[in-house]
Amino acid sequence: MKKYLREIEVSGLVLVIIGIVFSWIWGTHVGMWPCAIGLFLWLVTFLYKAFRWNEYARENRQNIIILLVAIIILILQMLSRQ
Repeated sequence: MKKYLREIEVSGLVLVIIGIVFSWIWGTHVGMWPCAIGLFLWLVTFLYKAFRWNEYARENRQNIIILLVAIIILILQMLSRQ
């Protein structure tokens, strides 16, 4: 799994960005699924790294900040569409 962490993380990030762009263009319902799948992939890598905190301490701090920003953007998008 350690070999594929970066690929899974980047795939999750790309899906989150695609989901955010889709929700801006076509609405929340279209962008929700890619964003949710991307956040799930990112969660898998996040949990793997969290259980090995000493090895991935710097990356964990960055991931926490990025994940919070993505969630805030998604919530703001959902609230602005109501």
